[in-house]
Amino acid sequence: MSESALYAGLVTHHRVRPRDHRLAYRIYSLLLDLDELDALDRRLRLFSVDRFNLFSFHSRDRGDGSVRDLRAQVEDAMRGAGVEPDGGKILLLTMPRLLGSAFNPLSVFYCRRKSGELAAVLWEVDNTFGERHAYMIPVEGDGRGEIVQSCGKNFYVSPFMNMALDYRFRLRAPDDLLSLVIEVSDPSGLLLTARYQARREALSDFNLLRRFFATPLLTLRVLGGIHWEALKLWRKGIRLRPKPSPPKDRVTFVRAAPPVPGKPGMD
Repeated sequence: MSESALYAGLVTHHRVRPRDHRLAYRIYSLLLDLDELDALDRRLRLFSVDRFNLFSFHSRDRGDGSVRDLRAQVEDAMRGAGVEPDGGKILLLTMPRLLGSAFNPLSVFYCRRKSGELAAVLWEVDNTFGERHAYMIPVEGDGRGEIVQSCGKNFYVSPFMNMALDYRFRLRAPDDLLSLVIEVSDPSGLLLTARYQARREALSDFNLLRRFFATPLLTLRVLGGIHWEALKLWRKGIRLRPKPSPPKDRVTFVRAAPPVPGKPGMD
């Protein structure tokens, strides 16, 4: 059974300080099993891999932007966080290229073990300045139910946000429903909550065409929405923050906690 799918839903943001600000946009994403890319390219007429189509996915749009195998890049990142890959599936949640154009503020790699349990999550962030950074975070426990992860902010995204912030990620392994929640905090407490809630659909030519007409010009809507919301924040008096240089390392690693001697299930 194919793991790849289409998810259509709603992105919402709620900023609580220093001014209340809310947004909501309908988007859709593809969940791509990296091992199924060639099969999807052959099966679908409206979706292609590494070539132009109505919908497409180009491997260089993710990871380090090179032609190096994307699975190998993600597995190297897993090792950097202390998680040894065992050949389990790697699923990528991302927005596709549309008529050759794409912009993905956030793409998520779900890294599984062969048993099916979620071992790690790679959160890959793109900003509007053409820069990219990723956070590789191991999954504690068996990866079932709600997963909670956290890390410090190391990458400039919004010009209306400070760098000294903390992220708290809440997610579930994608199933019939998709749920991603990102809570952004500073020393005074919660600053912003971002959510993506979506429903699974089969990845088929029919559903792709349906989404094309239901949410036209997705890439332009995303970029246009980012700049429109920025204008509204500026008009509310929220000041711009200076942009620092991007981090030298492409990935921030949150190391896996070492095993506790004597704990059940540990060697």
